[in-house]
Amino acid sequence: MIHYFDYNQPFELETGHTLPTLRIAYHTYGELNAERDNVVWVCHALTANSDVADWWPHTVEEGRFLDPTRYFIVCANILGSHYGTTGPLHTNPVTGKPYYKDFPPYTIRDMVRVHQLLANELGIDRIHAMIGSSVGGFQAVEWAVMEPHRIKRLALIATDAKASPWTIAIDETQRMAIEADTTFGEERDNAGMAGLAAARAIGLLTYRGTEGYNLTQQDREEMPKVHRASTYQQYQGEKLCRRYNAYSYYAILNAFDTHSVGRGRGGVAAALATISARTIVVGITSDIIFTPKEMRELQSMITDSRYFEIDSPFGHDGFLVEYEQLNNILIPFMNE
Repeated sequence: MIHYFDYNQPFELETGHTLPTLRIAYHTYGELNAERDNVVWVCHALTANSDVADWWPHTVEEGRFLDPTRYFIVCANILGSHYGTTGPLHTNPVTGKPYYKDFPPYTIRDMVRVHQLLANELGIDRIHAMIGSSVGGFQAVEWAVMEPHRIKRLALIATDAKASPWTIAIDETQRMAIEADTTFGEERDNAGMAGLAAARAIGLLTYRGTEGYNLTQQDREEMPKVHRASTYQQYQGEKLCRRYNAYSYYAILNAFDTHSVGRGRGGVAAALATISARTIVVGITSDIIFTPKEMRELQSMITDSRYFEIDSPFGHDGFLVEYEQLNNILIPFMNE
C-alpha cells in the first residue's frame, strides 16, 4: 500500500530553486521492531516506483534479502518521478497549473535530502542496511557520505560515485530524442510521448548490451517481415509511455548528470573515504553502463568494503534478473 508524507514547507533545492511544498510517496513492508534497528532502505532506479515488490521480483519475500518477516523495508519514490513524489505533473501551488517543463532543476543530493525528511518523519535514526542499484546507488552512496552515522551497512549495485562522460552521453542522446518530438513542451500530460518512446529504446540498448540482445532477440525466420529486435524496441518504448511521462524522464536524466559525490568535498576519493558503513560493491560481468572495472575502482576507494560480481548476459539489467545470485551475496552480508 502506498503512503504519503506532505512536507508543507518550502524545500530549497541545491540549484537555488525552491519547491513551495513537497509530497513524498513511499512503501513499507514488515514491522519496525522495538529497538528500531531493523530498517532496510531501498533506493530505486530511473523509472521504478516505491513498490519494490512490484519491480524487483523475488526479493521482498521470506527467506530473501528483503525479508519482511525480519526487516522493516522502506522505499521512497524519488523527487521528480511519476509515481507520487512531487514532480513535473504535480500542480505548482504558485501558478495553480502543473509544472510540466518548468519543473525546477534538482540534483541527486536533493533526492537524498527528500529521503532524509521521510526518515526523520518515520523516526528512523539508524538504518541496518541501505541498498541502491543504478541511480538508486547514486542516492545510496550520496546518503552514506552525507550521514555516515545513520547507515550501518551499504550495498552498491551496478552504480558509481560520479556520472561519467559515457553515462552523460547516453542521457544526452535520450534527451535529444525527446526534444525532437515537437509536442514536448506543450502543457499536457501526454506531450512528448513519441520522443519518450525513442529515448527508452535508446536507453534499453545500454541496459542490455549485445550479449543480452543476441541471446533473446534472434529472428525465428531467415527473412522475417519485421525483425524481432525491431518489434522489441517498439514494444518497450510504447510500454514506458503507458506508465510514465516525458517530463519526469527528462528531469531525472538531468538530475542523473549532476551526480558527483566529490562535489564540494575535495573530490570523489576524499568523499568516499568518509563512509563508515560496512560496504559491498556488486558489479555485473556484461554491464556496459557501469563496467566491472569501474565498480572495482569504486570499491577500492571505500575503506571497509568488498567486491562481488554477478555473472549475467543481461547487462546492466542483470540486477533485476539475477535475484538468486543477489540473494547469495546479500543475505550473508545482511546477517553479518
